[in-house]
Amino acid sequence: MFDTHRFLLFFAAALVLAITPGPGIFYVLARSLAGGRREGIHSSFGTLVGGLFHVLAAALGVSAILAASAVAFHTVKFAGAAYLVWLGIRMIRTRNSEMTVSVLQPSQGAFRQGILTEVLNPKTALFFLSFIPQFIAPERGHVFLQFLVLGAFSVILNTAADLLVVVLAAPLERKLKSSVRFRRGQRVASGLGMIGLGAYVALADTK
Repeated sequence: MFDTHRFLLFFAAALVLAITPGPGIFYVLARSLAGGRREGIHSSFGTLVGGLFHVLAAALGVSAILAASAVAFHTVKFAGAAYLVWLGIRMIRTRNSEMTVSVLQPSQGAFRQGILTEVLNPKTALFFLSFIPQFIAPERGHVFLQFLVLGAFSVILNTAADLLVVVLAAPLERKLKSSVRFRRGQRVASGLGMIGLGAYVALADTK
């Protein structure tokens, strides 16, 4: 069902994105600092469920688009590639921005709140709609299943990174706050990776 080269490219991109500090990681970090490891773990699994919700919704949408028109599907892919390039540029431009962690008050229902935090984040839906289609091969069939597998794989990688954050909560917070060079380098590298990915998939489709 998957082309090996395309899947390896997807894995590399998804792994880089999973370890890039973003809203999800900072949410889990804040929960861990406030309520301890247990609350951090519950929050991580909550965002996992919320992420899978977006994957399912996006898979249904992309499948419907492809069923309607192959041209529309490629339009979505090109728009997604442009969005990835924009994200990369934004990461580089904000490399000097402060990264602060707002410590939350410990609360009950961390799992439920993790689900809601992810489900109600429209940027997650937009990201999956732009990222996953780049690695789908319609000619291999089962577009819906391809999207589900790739999307679930991406969400699982994100959750693995979140769980690592839970374990390393205190040291990671100190590193993010104290090392300006680390923050800049990480964001520039991730940004270049996103730009490269967006450019690659756009040019590959023109051949």
